[in-house]
Amino acid sequence: MEELTCGEEEEVVLIKKTGATSVIWTWFGFKESDVEQKNIICKLCRATIIAKRGNTTNLFHHLKMKHVLEYEDSQKLRPPPQMASQSSGKKKGAPAPTHQQTDIVKAFSKGTPYEKKNRRWIDITNAITLYLCKDMVPFLTVEKSGFQNMIKTLDPRYEVPSRKHFSQTEVPKLYDKVREQVKNELRSIKYYATTTDLWSSRTMEPYISLTVHFINDEWKLCSRCLQTSYFPEDHTGELISQGLKEALESWGLKEELQVCITTDNGANIVKAVEINGWTRLQCFGHRLHLAIERSVKDARVEHAIGKCKKIVSAFSYTWKRKREMANAQAELNLPPHRLVTETPTRWGSRQQMIQRLLEQEKAISQVLKADRKTRHLVPTWQDIDVLESMNKTLSPLLEFTDALSGEEYVSVSTVKPVLHLLNNTVLPLADDDIDTELTKDMKTAILKYLNEKYSDVATDDLLDMASLVDPRFRSSYIADDRREFIFTKAAAEIQALLETQAVSATESPPSHTHTGAAGEAQREPKRSKRSLGSFLKNASAQPGPAALTDREAIKIELKSYLQALDVEGEADPLEWWRLHQANFPRVASLAKKYLCIPATSAPSERAFSTSGNIVTCHRSALKPETVDKLVFLAKNLG
Repeated sequence: MEELTCGEEEEVVLIKKTGATSVIWTWFGFKESDVEQKNIICKLCRATIIAKRGNTTNLFHHLKMKHVLEYEDSQKLRPPPQMASQSSGKKKGAPAPTHQQTDIVKAFSKGTPYEKKNRRWIDITNAITLYLCKDMVPFLTVEKSGFQNMIKTLDPRYEVPSRKHFSQTEVPKLYDKVREQVKNELRSIKYYATTTDLWSSRTMEPYISLTVHFINDEWKLCSRCLQTSYFPEDHTGELISQGLKEALESWGLKEELQVCITTDNGANIVKAVEINGWTRLQCFGHRLHLAIERSVKDARVEHAIGKCKKIVSAFSYTWKRKREMANAQAELNLPPHRLVTETPTRWGSRQQMIQRLLEQEKAISQVLKADRKTRHLVPTWQDIDVLESMNKTLSPLLEFTDALSGEEYVSVSTVKPVLHLLNNTVLPLADDDIDTELTKDMKTAILKYLNEKYSDVATDDLLDMASLVDPRFRSSYIADDRREFIFTKAAAEIQALLETQAVSATESPPSHTHTGAAGEAQREPKRSKRSLGSFLKNASAQPGPAALTDREAIKIELKSYLQALDVEGEADPLEWWRLHQANFPRVASLAKKYLCIPATSAPSERAFSTSGNIVTCHRSALKPETVDKLVFLAKNLG
């Protein structure tokens, strides 16, 4: 960079760049003698600036570094980038560009609402409907100013329809769509299990639920809540049985394909199942809950539990006592946990209440002793002894209840192993120095009740068959004197299944009308399985004891399955069957039949929990058919 001398500075007159439009040339120019205008000179400091090919970046940089005030003026005069690019693209004599007119059209279109046939309007409306149903949100939400402002910010052209439009048009349309999807899914299943229960809403309207459970072709355990129907009739066994039959018919489910129905021990439900002639499995959760209830019918236990409830209540309705509790926890280095309130309808909540009270016993006593009104609630050493005995007995049982209440994994085959563990590991009587008399009495009462209730022959057969086809257990938990019987029973059932499949294949040959290439690819394993069945059928047609040949082949496969490599207890039995179905195709069909049964009626309980989240105090006027649709969508939407 060169600078001119003072004498030259007075004589030189700088001229503007020819054809230049940038504001930067206010502070820069060229000598008159520089005809080609190659040497750019600053008018302020007379410095020569290099700027190749007319690029003005160096010129602005020079102002920014040397002449700050002039640089700020240049930025104020400098046009926005969009206008600069438009002006730079102009040529002398060229017509004015039409970009400005296009911008006006775009700006106008941004304020034009979508038509209801517009794809964008349909997509947003469907998304809002999914949100209302899946998250159990009131329809009134769409008319709230905050929600509408959010939608307007996301897309100004979308106008939110009224709540009436969603409740009367969009939700029924989505329900019909999802219902048809579920019905199509149910058409392909071979066997299924169900759970059912009765429930009353906060407005005392009675409902009956029905959930179905099955294993699909990919060996995934599926659960579908079919309905939560309004049931205003008397809850007699006869009417319930008829209602359940009609529910299965409405979904196209054949009764003969139902393996089992899992219910609680309500007398009317039990009678309904007996009237229909269905196989019933008693809910393990309810049985365990009743066993525990029977074991605590003791004056000492009732007194301790009663005081426990009063203590929890004393801390639940005053913020001052909660504050004092927090201070005591910090002083005694106890976890900052709140006390747990017992909920009669939730299994294990009493045990959780007892555990938390024992954990916080020192802090509780410190707070209660400081107030004359609550000193009588301080637990005595006798109360603590009783609660500790109960806690020692009941704590391990919580884990079993939770593990058997799932509906996304196999649970029925674990009932026999759990009963075995309760009898031999968890609840056996220990030495006098370890178990108190109360603990021994409770253990004895729980085991006696459970063993008595699960000694039923039909239930025992069902549970043995389920554990047999679980590769983790097989015959490990089947009584020695029953193994041969269960083995023979399994072989007979497999033969009956093969004969039923052969008849079904003959009566209804596979149709390719509605299937594409993907569907044909999915049916390949089925075709290979049917060809194996036809091979066995042809072999049985030869002279001689044909049925015996089939039975022998089944027995050989069963023995091979029982002698297969051991499977870890944490392994997924359905994943094992997915990988080994080709090795044991006959036994696999029996596994798919039995492993879909839930061990508890928790799926129906969860459906009612969903119902309670929908029929709130703000939505107590919902019609029963709307409740049914909303529960169905909340449970079955992906």
